[in-house]
Amino acid sequence: MTTPGRGRPTAVKIIIAGGFGAGKTTLVGSISEIPPVTTEAVMTAASLGHDDSTLVPDKGSTTVAMDFGRITLYQDLVLYLFGTPGQKRFWFMWDELCRGAIGAVVIADTRRLADCFGAIDFFDNRRLPYVIAVNHFEGAARYHLEDVRDALAVSRGVPMINADVRSRASAKEILVAVTEHALAQRTGARR
Repeated sequence: MTTPGRGRPTAVKIIIAGGFGAGKTTLVGSISEIPPVTTEAVMTAASLGHDDSTLVPDKGSTTVAMDFGRITLYQDLVLYLFGTPGQKRFWFMWDELCRGAIGAVVIADTRRLADCFGAIDFFDNRRLPYVIAVNHFEGAARYHLEDVRDALAVSRGVPMINADVRSRASAKEILVAVTEHALAQRTGARR
């Protein structure tokens, strides 16, 4: 990967992960400069017992493979966004989705923080740099980022930011944060 500003376009892959209903599809849709490709399927009785929709009762569909979007951050830096499915039964796809990624975003829903542990463990085990975006849902309690960090047992080296994934500006902040973190990790590893 080259440094932005060097003239040669660089395309990088970013993974968007998190629990069921955390806002992965919404993040990709809010920032993508192309119509996002989604693999949303209508939730049916088959998902009963698998998907806890009590905190997202209006959710009528779910990602079953991936979401895909694209955003040009700089003139010569294009991010390809791949949103993972949030349910455990679809995690077998994560290895393929993550192949070649430079970094990831874990979207945290403070109403269900335990849903983040799978993604955090996955990225920690693969040494893939990631940031945590604490998505603020209407009516949900707000917590200080350090309290969320402690609850998730995430090291101080992992950037955490407050987010509203519906907002293009907030989504851009998230992507800039993960890109900068991934670049810093790569630069540090070469020293």
